[in-house]
Amino acid sequence: MNKETKIYKLYLKLLGKYGAPKDFWKNWCKEKKTTKDREKIAFGAILTQRVSWLNVEKALANLKKENVLSVEGIYCLGKNDINNLEKLLRPSGFYKQKAKKIFQFCNFIIKNHSGLENFLNQDLKICREQLLTLRGIGPETADSILLYAGDKPVFVIDEYTRRFVKKYNITKEFCYDYLQNLFQQNLPRDAKVYQNFHAMIVLDGKGTDWDLVSKFNLQKLI
Repeated sequence: MNKETKIYKLYLKLLGKYGAPKDFWKNWCKEKKTTKDREKIAFGAILTQRVSWLNVEKALANLKKENVLSVEGIYCLGKNDINNLEKLLRPSGFYKQKAKKIFQFCNFIIKNHSGLENFLNQDLKICREQLLTLRGIGPETADSILLYAGDKPVFVIDEYTRRFVKKYNITKEFCYDYLQNLFQQNLPRDAKVYQNFHAMIVLDGKGTDWDLVSKFNLQKLI
């Protein structure tokens, strides 16, 4: 990997300007995650489709209040009372569809791997292929789960990433696989780098007030 590439220079530029992501990104990017952390991140990646994160937080809070904020909890609830699961997920929008997606995910994990940790202990390629067989989970959601919940080195391409690419005139090609390969070829193969860069791209796209973002020692991320 050539560290003089435009993408790597942009990574360093954002890192030096913004520092480490705060708020929920801080939990998604932290180095040591518990099983509960990983499960919550995976659920968030599924629920955040076509809705603001604030609404996702409300749905996650509902699950936590009912003590089902876990793969096993959602699996048991969805198997016995999918209507109640839909009710808890209502704040996330498209709640009937999302209840099916999140139950299907948990059902797959429980029946095939007995838990999320076992699933994530597999090779990246195998994990990704399995996730993409699940209805309603596309490349962006699958890669978000693998990168942030699984700490696996796979770069997430979303609308913020495409806007970033356009803003800095990185390429004229915007298809998912092409952009993913482009970023991965021009960055160190390091999940921490991918996590922080993608998080900062999202924050940059949202125009975050950077006075609220704490400065971070660059050497910890490079």
